[in-house]
Parts: sequence; C-alpha cells; structure tokens
Amino acid sequence: MTDQVQGPAEVELAIVSLRFDAADPAGLLAVLSKYVVLTRMEPGCRNVDLCSSVTQPGRFLVIEKWDSFEAQRTHFDSAVMVEMARSCAGLLTSPPDIDLWDGPSAHDLR
Repeated sequence: MTDQVQGPAEVELAIVSLRFDAADPAGLLAVLSKYVVLTRMEPGCRNVDLCSSVTQPGRFLVIEKWDSFEAQRTHFDSAVMVEMARSCAGLLTSPPDIDLWDGPSAHDLR
C-alpha cells in the first residue's frame, strides 16, 4: 500500500467591489467605516478594505474577500448589509457600483 500525498485543497474565493460616490463624504465615510468593522466579523469574511480615491474626491471603494460565493450571498442578505444600504440614503450622488469578482490569484499571504 502506498501513501498518496495530496496538494492543498482548491480554494474558492469571492471578491466584491462596492464603489460609492458621495454627496456627503463625511457622512458616507462614517457609514462605510461601521459597515467594514461589522462585516469583518461576519462568517466567511476573509477581509474587507475601505479605500478613498486620491483622484476623485468623495469616491470610496469597499473591497471584500469571502471564503465562498455562498458566504458572500448570505452576507448580502444580512442585517449588516441592509443597515448600510439604508444608512446611505441621501449620502450618495448615484447608486453604488457593485461587482462580483472571481479571485484566481487573490489568496491571502499568510
């Protein structure tokens, strides 16, 4: 009998980008900051980053990395996501641009 060595398990990652253009940058920054902190505690969340544009004042980008597409979809239906969306009322110049990405080389460094 021979032992077979198996390589690392295939990792499924879901990456989401949410771009916001603010009518009220300070108000939106407060909402998004809270959202990022709460989202980082959600099951299946690997990381969330909040970035602000250097070239487009008032533009913010949230980048989320999830263990799976299922975890990401569950989060989008969560109270955390709904609260963030409701809190954005009156703070945006247009609806956010939301995109779902496959992450074939976006693995964590640790």
